[in-house]
This record gives sequence, structure tokens and C-alpha cells, in this order.
Amino acid sequence: MPRSVNHVASKARRKKILKLTRGYFGARKNVWTVAKNTWEKGLTYAFRDRRNKKRNFRALWIQRINAAARLEGMSYSKLMGGLHKAGIEINRKVLADLAMNHPEAFIAEVAKAKAA
Repeated sequence: MPRSVNHVASKARRKKILKLTRGYFGARKNVWTVAKNTWEKGLTYAFRDRRNKKRNFRALWIQRINAAARLEGMSYSKLMGGLHKAGIEINRKVLADLAMNHPEAFIAEVAKAKAA
């Protein structure tokens, strides 16, 4: 009796991965083993970089806050320390947005931090 192989399911599984690797370069898009390895590696990069994205944005916000604070004659660390002493609980994302888009509001926060 011949061996029973479920070609329908295995072909569908391969097609699913090959569809996900459309747009990749060379054999990465159409050779099953290469495409599968590339796709799996991409998932690990995605997992890692979802965490790195948070790190990168925090660093960007700190740079923006520091640049704006120095225009007001204050360093980043002194500003953050002053805000903490003043009891102002504002996160870096919002503070960076104030520094970029609403400088008058940021200057008011810096004044409160200096007073504390």
C-alpha cells in the first residue's frame, strides 16, 4: 500500500511562508528552506527591535529635552531633578513634545524646575 502524504496541507504551509517572503532578494523569496530561515530570522529581529524602539525613542526624547533646556540655561539632569523636587510628574515623551511644539509651555516648566 502506498504511503499517504498530505500534500494539500504541506503545500499550503509552504505557500503561506513564501507569500510572507515576497519582496525579499534572490533565493530568499522563492527557495523554500532559504525563505523559511529568513522569515524565522526576521521574526527574531522584530521581537528584538520592538524593545530597541522603546530605547531609541527614550534617547531621542532626552536629547530634545536637553537641547531645549540648555537654551534656557539649564542642563537635562538639573531640569529633571528640579521637576522631581517641584512634584511635577511629566514623562519624557510629553516634555519632548512641549520642547518641540510648544516652547512657551516648556519654558514655564523650566521656570518651575528652577524655582524648586
